[in-house]
Amino acid sequence: MPRTPGTEGFVLNQTMLRVRDPEASLAFYRDVLGMTLLQRLDFGEMRFSLFFLSYLEKGESVPADPAERAAFIFNRSTTLELTHNWGTESDPGFAGYHSGNEEPRGFGHIGISVPDVAAACARFEELGVRFKKRPQDGAMKDIAFIMDPDGYWIEILSAKGMRAAL
Repeated sequence: MPRTPGTEGFVLNQTMLRVRDPEASLAFYRDVLGMTLLQRLDFGEMRFSLFFLSYLEKGESVPADPAERAAFIFNRSTTLELTHNWGTESDPGFAGYHSGNEEPRGFGHIGISVPDVAAACARFEELGVRFKKRPQDGAMKDIAFIMDPDGYWIEILSAKGMRAAL
């Protein structure tokens, strides 16, 4: 089906999640899910930071030149933007962000496609990742939901498993 006229070149570039503790979140998305931090931007007057992460293709690297880096980040498809409002990580009264999966429901999850759901989940298990749903649980088999440090759900699926489900 052709694109709607005027939308040629549109790319879904980013999904933003607010995070309480950027160090814990960066460790999760980098070390558990294998993403690369493309850029950090700090906005001191407004007291927040942005962290842009993505998967890099083999041989791909983040440009050092700021203008080239901006083009690299904002022209690619599917970047994760983590937003940290300063102070939330050390505020004992901060109750955390709403995951969207409790009432009132809203945002649901992001999805990560992996070659082998069982192998990925075995690795997550070894790393102590929290599961919302394991691949063998529930009516939908061969997909899992894990949780990041802020309680956001991440669907783990494979193209092979989804073909079989359809």
